[in-house]
Order: sequence, then C-alpha cells, then structure tokens
Amino acid sequence: MPLDTRNDIRSMDADGVPRAEIARRLRVSRNTVAKYADMEDMSPAAPVPARRERPALGEHAGWVESVLEADLGAPRKQRHTARRIYDRLVEERGYAGSYSTVQRFVREWRLARSAGAGEGYLELEWAPGTCQVDFGNFRAVVAGEELTLKLLVATLPHSNDRQCFALRSQRSECLCAGLAAIFSRWGRAPRVLVLDNATEAGRMVRGEVTESGLFSLFRGHYRVESRYCNPYSGNEKGSVENAVGYLRRNLLVPVPRVGSLAELNALLAEGCARLNAAAGCRDGRASAEALREDLAEMRALPGAAFDAVRWVRARADKRGYVEVDGREYVAGPAWHGRELLVGMRPDSVEIVADRGRRVAVLPRAYGAGPAVRNPLSLVPAIVARPRAFGESTIRRDMPEGLVEGIDRMDAAGRRQTLRSIARASAASGFDAACRAALRVVEGGRVPDDATVDVLARRIASGALGGEGGADLSVYDGFLRGGEADAR
Repeated sequence: MPLDTRNDIRSMDADGVPRAEIARRLRVSRNTVAKYADMEDMSPAAPVPARRERPALGEHAGWVESVLEADLGAPRKQRHTARRIYDRLVEERGYAGSYSTVQRFVREWRLARSAGAGEGYLELEWAPGTCQVDFGNFRAVVAGEELTLKLLVATLPHSNDRQCFALRSQRSECLCAGLAAIFSRWGRAPRVLVLDNATEAGRMVRGEVTESGLFSLFRGHYRVESRYCNPYSGNEKGSVENAVGYLRRNLLVPVPRVGSLAELNALLAEGCARLNAAAGCRDGRASAEALREDLAEMRALPGAAFDAVRWVRARADKRGYVEVDGREYVAGPAWHGRELLVGMRPDSVEIVADRGRRVAVLPRAYGAGPAVRNPLSLVPAIVARPRAFGESTIRRDMPEGLVEGIDRMDAAGRRQTLRSIARASAASGFDAACRAALRVVEGGRVPDDATVDVLARRIASGALGGEGGADLSVYDGFLRGGEADAR
C-alpha cells in the first residue's frame, strides 16, 4: 500500500472520522483501515522476506541440524548433501515432505553458519622483514624448445616489493636455489618465510609441521624462520598470491623467447626492478621507501653460498644406469650393481661412489626422455674390453674420422687412444680431447697421453683452429714447450 494512503488513514482516524467513512473515501477495506489505524509503531522495518513455515519438516528439523553439525568434523567429500539428507529422512524417519523443502532448509542453515564469526577474511598487517613465497606456472621458448616452467615468486608484504625466478621444477633443491637468488637481489635474507603445503619446503598436518631436510638446512644457513598455511586459503598470503598473476601478466606476456634460462632470469630481474620502482604500498608510500624498513629488519647474508643439492641413494643396474625422479643417468658399466649417491642440483647431477669418489657429473634432465650420459663414463669399460668399441654408444659422441681411425686400430691401439682421450678430458673436456686425438690419427699416428693432452689444452683455449689435417712436425715442439703453431 502506498505510504501516503497509510498516513491518510492514521490522520483521518486521529481526527475522529469514522473508520467506515475512511474505508469508503480511500477505497480500501475496513480491515486495512483497522490495521494501520491501530498500529503503534510505524518505524521502518528491514525489507526481508518473512520466514517460511515448514510444517512437514518441523519435527525433523532438529535431526537435520544435528547431522549438519556432525558433518563439520568429516572430510569435505564425505559430508551430507541435501539429497542424501532427504533420502535418509525418508528411509529412517518416514519423512513425507518434498525434497525442495529439505534443500531450502540445508541451504539456509549453511548460509547462516557461513556468516558467523569464524568465516570471512581478516585484513592482515605484515611486519617488516616478512616474506611470502609461492609458485605459478608459465610457458617459455628456451633455446628453441617450448617448456612449461615454474615461476617462484617472493614478496615483502610490508613494502609490496615483488621478485620472481624461473625454474624447471618445484623440487626442494630448485626452491632453495631460487630463493637464494632472490635473497641476493635484496642483499638480505628475510626473518620469516610464509609458505604453503604446495611447496616442497614442508607441510603442516593437524598442526604438526614436517619440513624437508634440504629446506631445513637452507633455513639454518640463512637463519630464517618458516610458517606454513593452507594452500587453499589464499587470504593467508594474499600478497604473493596476487603477485604471481601480476608478474605473469606484466613480464611473461607474450610468451618469452630466450636463448637460456639464465637469460630469462636476467630479464625477469630487470622487469621486477622496473615494476617495483613504480609501485606503492598499502599506506600510500612508494614501495622503495617502505623497502628500507623491510631491509632494516632482515638478516645479513652468510659469507658462504648455499649448495642446493638433494642427495639420493640409488643402485646402478647391470648397464651402470641409476634412476632418480623418473629419469635415468649413466654412471658407467664399471659401476653396475653398486649403490651410489646421486646429488640432484637444479642444473646438474653429481654421482658419487663410496668415500666420496666422484663417478660422473651430468646435466640435469626433467620430464620423460632418454638416459642422460657423459661419454667419458663409458671409456673405462671400453679400455678394459676394446673390442666392444664397435657397438658402443660412445661412437655417436666422437667425430666420424676419429671413429673410423679407431676401428682400424688393433686392441692395444684402441686402448691407448681411449685412455689418452679420457685423461685429456679431465682438463680440457671430452670434445677438445676427441678433436686432439683426431688430429693425431689424421697424421697417421696412434694418439698418446702427452700429445693429446697438449693439443686438447690448446684447442680448448682457442689456440688451434678447425679440424683439418695437422702438421705433425710441431708435436715435438709442443712436448718440449716450444711455441710452434699448429695448422
């Protein structure tokens, strides 16, 4: 009813106009006149719908509420739906009402509870020196190959300073290496790291934190504390949650194309510096100004760099292969059946035997693919069994001319050539050693240790040119320390 009509009813009633006359003049029912004329309080009420009565559910409402309360302690995927409650009401309590009545009751109960004091988001204030950490995903073309990479993001919520670092994986060694690189940008280490269970740093289950051994050592190295939160509660570390998307949109769109991961991280560091220079913090100040307060509360970096390596024990199979993180690495046939230590670093894999003897250092590989090997790991087995060279996979790593030359040699010549390559590789690398041996073979001689070592050192340093024929008359000059030029 229009407000003016209500006011007219009350005014006319106050003037003593009979209520029947009021109804006739205003063309409303006598009941309406009586309702507003007798109303003592005309204060505005909240425009909410009146609560619906549910007579069919009445005696069962308490049971439904008890079921919903008990569900709060059950896993989310094992809680009652409205349909399951309805089915139980029919089967166990003889409920004769409709499903929609039960559905509305359950929805209203849950909405009422969600508005309680225990829900919602609280605005948090972060102390200077506190760092939040999280990961995001992105794609980039690195050296012509399209890769799915991890974006490690660290923020200082007090100043809103944001940093990121590209990694191949979230494994603990990658996390530690990435954080160490970000700390070096700040020139300080935060006092507290806030992470979630999705990282490989550690996880909190029922209030108990279990931290990975490597990350625990990393924290001790930098003397930082850690705090873990729920990965599904983004408000607990909202600064870094927002920064992941912000940095990805502003620094990684369009898809970057770079020559190496190091080049990509250099671009990300420049981009973060540019964005931080134009950013502000929550109290309206420039981020650079508040950053000074963050840095003042952070810790000095230790004098020694942290070696982010995760050591894993693995037994070599009959081929001398060890498997770690789903990828095979070749220790060499000489190590078949032995238990070895495998050090997993973000960019390399170090295989170590008992008492710390280094077996091989190989590039780190991610995802599915062939076994990763260093040709040198095969040399000891071939030296012991020179006839196996004809079928060895090492042939594919050598220049074609050198392979043909070794095939023409007898067993003693093969053994000597491979041994000289192995010894020269320690100082000059396998490729330079093979090129040096090829020069000797093209000169019609069987390579020896001293000649191959001297030539390999000169090739590795760039003192010798391409792989043409060699003037063997200069070898004696090399061995005597002469300075003759080789062609």
